[in-house]
Amino acid sequence: MPAHSRRLFALDQNFPEPIVDALSRYIEGAELVPVRRIRPELTHVFDWELLRELHVDQRPWDGLITNDDKMLALAKEMTVLSQTGLTLVVVKGQGHNPIRSTGLLLCHLEHICHQMTPGTAKVWVLAVQQKKPETAVDRLAMIAEKQTTTVAELVKKNELSPDELRKGGKT
Repeated sequence: MPAHSRRLFALDQNFPEPIVDALSRYIEGAELVPVRRIRPELTHVFDWELLRELHVDQRPWDGLITNDDKMLALAKEMTVLSQTGLTLVVVKGQGHNPIRSTGLLLCHLEHICHQMTPGTAKVWVLAVQQKKPETAVDRLAMIAEKQTTTVAELVKKNELSPDELRKGGKT
């Protein structure tokens, strides 16, 4: 995405500036600016006031990135968001882990930037769930089903001999 079409997002104070700064040259679709760098006093205002200030600022802000999911249930904030046409990205459920929050944001940021319509207020809620691992047998069952065979047949066809399993065994 050319530099002139990069999206401009304010980033709340819960994201680690050193990490965002270090990665900024690799983030092609957006510029992320910590709120305190816009104007330090904005770190102490209500969220609806921050949205209004981004809207009236001389820079063409596209939205706000936060991990404060409480604002999603606040009528004043959602009304002002709607009025400003800004995009709100909420990185939800990462607790006090700024590394996870930043990683989750970066996983989705390019897609968010491509889906934006300037002047149309949108809300993106990003969340992740911890998954349990699958077993190799689970994967074999899926492969067997796809190949219309059995796990036993797949194993028989693909297993290594005891000699091949030993260190230094033939390959």
